[in-house]
Amino acid sequence: MSSIKVAVRVRPFNGRERDLKCSCCVSMSGASTTIHKPLCLEGKENSGKDVPMNSADSDQSKSFTFDHSYWSHRKEDQNFASQEHVYRDIGAEMLEHAIQGYNVCIFAYGQTGAGKSYTMMGTKEEIGIIPRMCNELFERLHELDRDEHFSYTVEVSYLEIYFERVRDLLNPKNKESLKVREHDVFGPYVEDLTKLVVTSYKEVKDLIDLGNMSRTTAATRMNESSSRSHAVLTL
Repeated sequence: MSSIKVAVRVRPFNGRERDLKCSCCVSMSGASTTIHKPLCLEGKENSGKDVPMNSADSDQSKSFTFDHSYWSHRKEDQNFASQEHVYRDIGAEMLEHAIQGYNVCIFAYGQTGAGKSYTMMGTKEEIGIIPRMCNELFERLHELDRDEHFSYTVEVSYLEIYFERVRDLLNPKNKESLKVREHDVFGPYVEDLTKLVVTSYKEVKDLIDLGNMSRTTAATRMNESSSRSHAVLTL
């Protein structure tokens, strides 16, 4: 089994895209994602209609196969991939590996407004991978409390990288850029980064909320409250 898996997800149109009557130029079938030539580039009127699912024109389309292709463009579609669906495929497996003692990492990549924060953090109504994973983590750990041969400690750190400066999101009063060091055994680490012990999902959520209030944000054409930095949450 590959140690790295890649998933791609298509999000719904945002308000700006709906106002412009954009057309969806992506379709998915199983693990395959196909990119179609936009209708407006073909000299046709942009009607705001999507490319039919599974349609393909060999001259105008490019297909790519990933470990997972998630169609989350419209909730009413039969093959719509919900937050729960994405978590069960990706987050639950990663959590299982972590409990077995392996280091795991989920890396969300994409341009501003692509849906990274939604997939990873979600909203109050539809929480994402990180809250679901933290919640299930403590459910699993509390089940193991009955085993006298098992003990655990969970620590949380949360940092932001912005213009090559590393900021401690759990200690927002410290405005200094933290130093990244190299340990002979444990590898790279951030010097003086706050690490707090947590015993429940609620405590993790409160720390995430605290850190998010300190993140650097600014409006862009694609996202009114874009996170302008990279953030790393470590448990």
